Amino acid sequence: MHKNSIAALQSGGGAALSSSTLFADLRALFKAPVLIANVLPVFTGFWLALYFTDVSIKDYWGVFLLTVIGSTLVMAGALVINNWYDVDIDTVMDRTKNRPTVTGHFSLKMVLTLGISLSIIGFILLLFTTVEAAVYGFVGWFTYVILYTMWSKRRYTLNTVIGSVSGAVTPLIGWTAIESGFHIIPIMLALILFIFQMPHTFAIAIKKYDEYKAAGVAMLPVVYGLPMTKRQMVVYVACLLPLPFYLAPLGTTFVVLATLLNIGWLAVSISGFFTKNDLKWAHVIFLYSVNYITIMFLMMIIVTLPVFR
Repeated sequence: MHKNSIAALQSGGGAALSSSTLFADLRALFKAPVLIANVLPVFTGFWLALYFTDVSIKDYWGVFLLTVIGSTLVMAGALVINNWYDVDIDTVMDRTKNRPTVTGHFSLKMVLTLGISLSIIGFILLLFTTVEAAVYGFVGWFTYVILYTMWSKRRYTLNTVIGSVSGAVTPLIGWTAIESGFHIIPIMLALILFIFQMPHTFAIAIKKYDEYKAAGVAMLPVVYGLPMTKRQMVVYVACLLPLPFYLAPLGTTFVVLATLLNIGWLAVSISGFFTKNDLKWAHVIFLYSVNYITIMFLMMIIVTLPVFR
């Protein structure tokens, strides 16, 4: 998997690191923004399960901590293993060339051991909640590490579809720690996350087109070009339009605001057909998508707070 040019990194790390450098390295190794972004849907799924089963979080503090900590460790383990495996292409891309696996600050052996250890501990913690939550945690881990990172990322443009599954299971982990996942609410949450990740990832791929091309990563705009990517982005965003109506139990306010967010995103996506600056447009899509998913899942929590009941 690894190229000869980076083989030397496997034997040891770099020199002693300052605390600031160590913090930056750990932040890059765990992909902190991605990790934090995936914890919110876990919490939202857990919170909504409490709401719809009419129980208080005060009675489930232990389960809550096990769910959040366990899922976070599983996701962190998967992200660390991704860094270990992708070290060769990370050396090519500007956005990843400062990761500690590339600089040699952390040995690859240590990184792999850390990724596996975090994953195992996370699975054990999730098993103390429910088997179903642990199963969804494993589905997300296996999809991201094996099917996405090791199999499809460098070979097929469908890597984005496959990778999106791993993010989509996060609310299911939270929900099933309390209640069975065979319920319209967690299923819709997972579907929103799955669809959202497609245009979100395509926007990143457009922004980093040259880097993905140089690294040989089979992203849609690299393989099939920008016109095809723009068309698919519009289709995926349009698929989000009916989903808020399946979440009607969250109230009219949520449905209306979520629909407005969807319409706004669709309008911005369609504007890509007329833009003269694809990079600027892709950046707008990226920012909209990040704010979109954050607002959506925070709204789900806010409209179900006791004061709003």
